[in-house]
Amino acid sequence: MADQINSLEELGEAAGVEATPEAEAQITREPQRDEFGRSYATGRRKDATARVWIKPGSGKVTVNGKPLNEYFARPVLQMILNQAFTVSGTVDQFDVMATVKGGGLSGQAGAVKHGISRALQLYDPSLRPALKAAGFLTRDSRTVERKKYGRAKARRSFQFSKR
Repeated sequence: MADQINSLEELGEAAGVEATPEAEAQITREPQRDEFGRSYATGRRKDATARVWIKPGSGKVTVNGKPLNEYFARPVLQMILNQAFTVSGTVDQFDVMATVKGGGLSGQAGAVKHGISRALQLYDPSLRPALKAAGFLTRDSRTVERKKYGRAKARRSFQFSKR
């Protein structure tokens, strides 16, 4: 019974590993890049799904084969896409090639932003804390509620008529 280990420090010493809170909290992440130096990630929002590739470049963004300002004509949607770059401090450092399907333009812009954020943290793991703190790595799971039978819409009842 005298040999019993009472704490994590003792367990680490017994295994020959230094057990510090910093070492436990910090997980070393390796950059994930393909043979062309790109990082790939999938982003989702509402019913939209975006496949995103990023590589070092001049900041050119292509969505479904079109330039950013042509595919997302509204400035608000363009701003949503560029939020990940402004938070991580990498404006005009990466070229983005994205294909997006499903949903409307707003959902597609959110999906591309989610994909860019995930690809950035795969390309350079040191950007992860800033992106995570801004909430860009979390998928926004809100979708349209389905219509139920016996209802006019998802929750609205048919109009009541007394006579």
